[in-house]
Amino acid sequence: MPAKNTRLVFVNHASNVCGSLFPLAECAALCREKGLPLAVDAAQTAGHVPIDFDALHLAALCVPGHKGLLGPQGVGAALLAPDFARVLTPLTEGGTGSFSDLETQPDCLPDKFESGTLNLPGIYGLRVALEYLGESGPARFRARELALAERFLAGIEGLSVRVVGPKAPARRVGVLSLDFLHTDNALAAFRLEREFGILTRCGMHCAPNAHRTLGTYPQGTVRFSTGPATTENDIDAAVYAVRKITEE
Repeated sequence: MPAKNTRLVFVNHASNVCGSLFPLAECAALCREKGLPLAVDAAQTAGHVPIDFDALHLAALCVPGHKGLLGPQGVGAALLAPDFARVLTPLTEGGTGSFSDLETQPDCLPDKFESGTLNLPGIYGLRVALEYLGESGPARFRARELALAERFLAGIEGLSVRVVGPKAPARRVGVLSLDFLHTDNALAAFRLEREFGILTRCGMHCAPNAHRTLGTYPQGTVRFSTGPATTENDIDAAVYAVRKITEE
């Protein structure tokens, strides 16, 4: 339950550590009941897991351009409900290039939150990526993500690793974190790259408290991830590599 002095609820739609999907609809219902604005970080889900901004009555939805949206790094978006945008104070002000007769920050959107010269190459790159997503259909990416996750999880079943997060593919995204039970995780990640050409991210993933909750502190995890270009052969190669490392 939110504390009495809560002014905003901000949640991840899915964990960048273990891929767990957050029960967003339930959280949104609770926030509506308590009269609290809800903001969502959709870094791990935008582009392949549906999010209905209006149906969830979100105050804000924040996304980077370079993950599931398939755009370049250095660009992102914040979708804001009008009432919520009006009460926010910009972190930076000046140089909007509009309303040059004013010496104060414009109140209109998007000028209120877009100070300085924008990353136009990044914005154009994101636009092209969004057009591609619109033509291909996010549902197709989600179905493929689920199939690849299921293939990976089935392949490592019974090996000396702990799957961190839910094992049911429908309750996660294509972020697959393993805790090697009899091998140092950093050594396992090193061997995956050096011996098998498989790149992972090992460590705390900028979320030490999440690892404390998951019981993977201080060793962290070895994080695999899928994307639109990932193939079944890639998954099989990763499973083979994990099996070889755990069987030695």
